[in-house]
Amino acid sequence: MTQHSQIVRDYFIKLQNKITEKVQEEESVKFISDAWLRDEGGSGESRILEKGSIFEKAGINFSDVRGKNLPASSTASRPSLAGAHYQAMGLSLVFHPENPFVPTCHMNVRFFSTTDAQKEPIWWFGGGYDLTPYYGFEEDALHWHQTAKNACMPFGDDLYAQFKKQCDRYFYLPHRNEPRGIGGLFFDDYNHQSFDHAFALNQSIGDSFMDAYLPILSRRKKIPYNSKHKDFQEYRRGRYVEFNLLNDRGTLFGLQSNGRTESILMSLPPKVGWSYNYTPEAQSEEARLYDEFLIEKDWV
Repeated sequence: MTQHSQIVRDYFIKLQNKITEKVQEEESVKFISDAWLRDEGGSGESRILEKGSIFEKAGINFSDVRGKNLPASSTASRPSLAGAHYQAMGLSLVFHPENPFVPTCHMNVRFFSTTDAQKEPIWWFGGGYDLTPYYGFEEDALHWHQTAKNACMPFGDDLYAQFKKQCDRYFYLPHRNEPRGIGGLFFDDYNHQSFDHAFALNQSIGDSFMDAYLPILSRRKKIPYNSKHKDFQEYRRGRYVEFNLLNDRGTLFGLQSNGRTESILMSLPPKVGWSYNYTPEAQSEEARLYDEFLIEKDWV
């Protein structure tokens, strides 16, 4: 393991602990820890919480895997590296709330290190976070995006706009012609200026995640809801499943690299529904999600 890899690994584990502690303060149900080793090389720890008072399911996973054949799913912009030796590590989390007025959220920070045919070391960072509400609140959307913008600003005035646009494009379901949620940040193949610069950006985004999500959780977790709200939540969760199984590069990389299936698919919600040709009632709370939030919009 290189010095850079060790520094990043230490940070990801520290961030996993920090986020776990914050979520545990909100929950009556304890996380279970599932540490694992990978035959091809590497290890990780999955932390899963199910059937909680706040979250139906929450997963906070750290992985550090090595291999001799980098899958094509991770080399979209670097096809020359397909098949190279690699180390891929990251922290990935997904929270699926019980209350439909609390949005689902996803966050990922990752680091790749590999060598090309000339054995020259190559590294890059990626990650970001995005929000998937079932019922839209402008206050929440503004806070989410302002926090994301604040995390990027010390590293370049244009980074937030760039990463937001990339997020809008990435978390999009082409077969549905709609976004998964209201976006946030997404970046990949980032190795600009220096390792210290890129790593500091990755840390700023990772450290800002709970600042972005916890205030929203606090505002919405006690809103009363009924079976209609739950039905719509489960219907919209279907979009989450469709994206992760059809479009998500991280899921594809994990499966193509012989990753641990339970950890890879922990992102899927526990209860999902599909209704044939569903159309929300005009001017309803459900229709407002489509009309005012699942659209291309500059929130800040």
